Amino acid sequence: MKYIKALTIIAFILFVPFPLVSFGQGTISKNYDFDSDGISREVLENYLERAITMAFFLVPNHPEGSRTYPYHNDDIRMVKELHAKFIGRAIYRWGEEDLLNEDEFYTSAKKIINNIHRGDPSVVFQACLFEIITTDVEKIKVPKWVFQGMGLPIKQRNFSYWDMLNEHGGFVDHWGKGKSVPDISRLETRMWFYYLSGTYMRLGCEAIHLGQVELMAMNDPGFVYWQTMLKAIRDLAKKESRRGWVIIDAHVPKGGMLKDGISLIDFNSFPLRVKEVVQRPLGGILEVGHLDAIYQRSDGGMTPSGWTCDHLPYLVEFDNFGKSRNSGMADTTSHFVWGWDEISWFSLLDGTQRDEWIHYAYNWLKENDQNGHLQMPGNRMITCPNRSEGSYRANTKSQGCPIGYSQEKTISTIWDPKGH
Repeated sequence: MKYIKALTIIAFILFVPFPLVSFGQGTISKNYDFDSDGISREVLENYLERAITMAFFLVPNHPEGSRTYPYHNDDIRMVKELHAKFIGRAIYRWGEEDLLNEDEFYTSAKKIINNIHRGDPSVVFQACLFEIITTDVEKIKVPKWVFQGMGLPIKQRNFSYWDMLNEHGGFVDHWGKGKSVPDISRLETRMWFYYLSGTYMRLGCEAIHLGQVELMAMNDPGFVYWQTMLKAIRDLAKKESRRGWVIIDAHVPKGGMLKDGISLIDFNSFPLRVKEVVQRPLGGILEVGHLDAIYQRSDGGMTPSGWTCDHLPYLVEFDNFGKSRNSGMADTTSHFVWGWDEISWFSLLDGTQRDEWIHYAYNWLKENDQNGHLQMPGNRMITCPNRSEGSYRANTKSQGCPIGYSQEKTISTIWDPKGH
């Protein structure tokens, strides 16, 4: 009855190697099977061990701002050759809601997903529900299934930007004029997120990243509305997600997203929070207790799948959030690393340093908090001076991707040490 098991049988009948069997960490095989009843800790951590950030992977024609995305074929090649299992931030949209009115978005995303799933149907794609709405949401029609799923009378109307805003002005125009943080306590916000979740799951995404949930909980300190929202999304997943389950995470500055001892999300996420080594130019390390780093403080409890833990598994990633006024300067009290966001700082290291730092971060987590997993940097926007069209890409530099930073082999060596 399980989708993946059925595909496995077909694969063996056709004598085609089935990529549910991977070779990471020296093991013969790994389990990537889950269904509408939930996902086990073993399977979840198998996915997190082969997670990679691939921003815009499913929206290659609409990268943020003026950035271009001309090397998508090489990105697909890299994902396949690395045998990546969890494609983080694959649907990445910071505002730009009018994209959802374009047929090209849906046909392109579906084509890419089908391409990857033909070789490995266990791959999970992650879509993002970020902490931003713009006035462009008013261009999107509310479909009937949203009203029905939310138990509301069906009406002919578009989404309302104004009805998603905090009624007391909290975080209104936070990102600029007409660009605000949506308030999860507003019904219209929950309808919007329900719409996005269903839309992305219908395309084939099986994971959702919620972004900065604390910002959106400005009027929901006890996560009452978030609990209602996530229950609605999980109920929708039973009908719309490929395997009847959706893997949900969020950035959790307080260490988790708990309601009455129950985690509302499947795993936690947070930036790396690199600490500068001021004695060494561009030096950076990881440290328990540095600023708000999540190391050794991931909250546990009962999970959405029904198993309990003292500490929920989590991902740390190379975050992007701009630059400080003192770019190039060290300040160990700042979230910026030598004045840059984490992925920009990382891109400024030389090739050998980047290779060594990925190994260092991966091993440091194993030694200091085995609940943590490193989301490998595959493709993400950078803000520092560069000649790589505003993006860091792990791709091996080649004719297919002449702006690659060439960490692809390093990632492969970590994931599949016996293959090198």
